[in-house]
Amino acid sequence: MAHLTGKTVAFLATDGFEDSELTSPWEAVTEHGAQAVLVSSATGTITGKNGHEAQVDEAVAQADAGRFDALVLPGGVVNGDKIRMDEDAVRFTKAFFEQHKPVGVICHGGWILTDADVVRDRTLTSYPSLRTDLRNAGATWVDKEVVVDHGLVSSRTPDDLPAFNSKLVEEIAEGKHSKQTA
Repeated sequence: MAHLTGKTVAFLATDGFEDSELTSPWEAVTEHGAQAVLVSSATGTITGKNGHEAQVDEAVAQADAGRFDALVLPGGVVNGDKIRMDEDAVRFTKAFFEQHKPVGVICHGGWILTDADVVRDRTLTSYPSLRTDLRNAGATWVDKEVVVDHGLVSSRTPDDLPAFNSKLVEEIAEGKHSKQTA
């Protein structure tokens, strides 16, 4: 069993996130000892598409990727579309790749990766509607439950959460990876 004691994991989301894609990985990393921090372009409380409310811990405009050990990008169409339009969120996301830190992304959470220009020559999965966007950004897209590519953990839908959470915890426990990007 992987132990994440002493690790801090950023979750980047805004209103319209897929509830279980925030709550399930959050539970997985905190159960293994990590501290989870909700980073957002919104302030106060954000609300998932099914009504789950989550308290924002830190504004993405002030967030420093250097103080986190990993990043999780939950899905949800509205969340994925809104968050990728925030330049601070894109900068924050890109910094995890530049620092070779683990990143977990599920469903529509992958949209921001195209804006951050960090998927070229990587293999990943997502909700099927993102396939063309990811391929156009240089990724190899595959239809699998979970894909791990040098610290980047990706899955398709809430149905994949058990496999996603397991690989996410494993990658965070391993720490930095060596894949060069951008």
